[in-house]
Amino acid sequence: MKCNFDEIVPRRGTNSYKWDTAKEENVLPMWVADMDFRAAPVIVEALRRRVEHGIFGYARVPNTYYEAVINWFDRRHTWQIEKEWIIYTTGVVPALSAIIKALTSPQDKVLVQTPVYNCFFSSIRNNGCEVVTNPLIYRDGTYQIDFDDLEKKAVDPSVKLLLLCNPHNPVGRVWTKQELNRIGEICLRNDVWVIADEIHCELVYPGYTYIPFASISPEFLMRSVTCVSPSKAFNLAGLQIANIVCADADLRIKIDKAININEVCDVNPFGIEALIAAYNEGKEWLEELKHYLWENYNYLKAYFSENLPQFPVTMLEGTYLVWVDCSVLKRSSIEIVHTLLYKEKLQVNNGSLYGKDGEGFIRINIACPRQVLIDGLNRLKRVLISQLG
Repeated sequence: MKCNFDEIVPRRGTNSYKWDTAKEENVLPMWVADMDFRAAPVIVEALRRRVEHGIFGYARVPNTYYEAVINWFDRRHTWQIEKEWIIYTTGVVPALSAIIKALTSPQDKVLVQTPVYNCFFSSIRNNGCEVVTNPLIYRDGTYQIDFDDLEKKAVDPSVKLLLLCNPHNPVGRVWTKQELNRIGEICLRNDVWVIADEIHCELVYPGYTYIPFASISPEFLMRSVTCVSPSKAFNLAGLQIANIVCADADLRIKIDKAININEVCDVNPFGIEALIAAYNEGKEWLEELKHYLWENYNYLKAYFSENLPQFPVTMLEGTYLVWVDCSVLKRSSIEIVHTLLYKEKLQVNNGSLYGKDGEGFIRINIACPRQVLIDGLNRLKRVLISQLG
């Protein structure tokens, strides 16, 4: 297979959240985390067959669905999942909200490692809980975990959960086994559950390895819940399909109840078919995608080195979301992104969206054809250079 990721597929006018949200014309969106590539041909073909059937009633999830999930994680990540551990739902964010509801009471505290995916904050607060931050340490163009701070925060008996993002959005880290072990040991000592958002787990680059937190030890397995989905790796977010993996039978009952209370217990027939096709037949396409994304990142790094050396680019180990340090401008992230949109019609994410530790940064989505990336970088350069003053 040789996929043409350079093909520009027009998305404006398709009710795309990414492309049709901006009211201004000619806005280039490099913000929300979906890709501007067609899905793998095996997925498109599976969906075509389902459409041709012509009836789209309520769907049941077949055994082949569970087999696809189990075999994928066994083959690629040597993680043996049991069928009964899997709870399907419509997305990772509804999954996180349901898990928090199942494991906490109002006024309980939940740890997050900031800057971090913005929906973590809303899922915690919507369940009446308090956010407690374990800020990551930014040093030498990458991020590390402050384990001393994590221990101090976890010892509080009101802290019930840690939301772990691996690979981490937005800072691009893929946590090592040693780091995951230290997280797990701290949480075990302090009776804190680890809730792992591993939605970006397939998007890991050369030299790095994604390790499912729950696969490290039986103790970690039984004191954690993992959320996964093919949506990021295979560009299926609109099909609304995700899985919760929970080995603790009693907790599964509570999560399943929360899923039903929130009415996110039913999935659509297209999500089912797409997941099965992706996990059973999508490996080759995924590997080509990862190669293309890695080349995009290297192009961006070289571009910044030559044209924007004052703006450090964080090392990208996983995801397709690049984290750029714009602190040299001494302006807020919101001001920077507003200027980019106003002057060059370039839409990126402001760093403060991911917590106060993201202030001064922007997040750029590079999952697009190279020509589109170059256009975005040129727009970015014109604004950032003009702001250096």
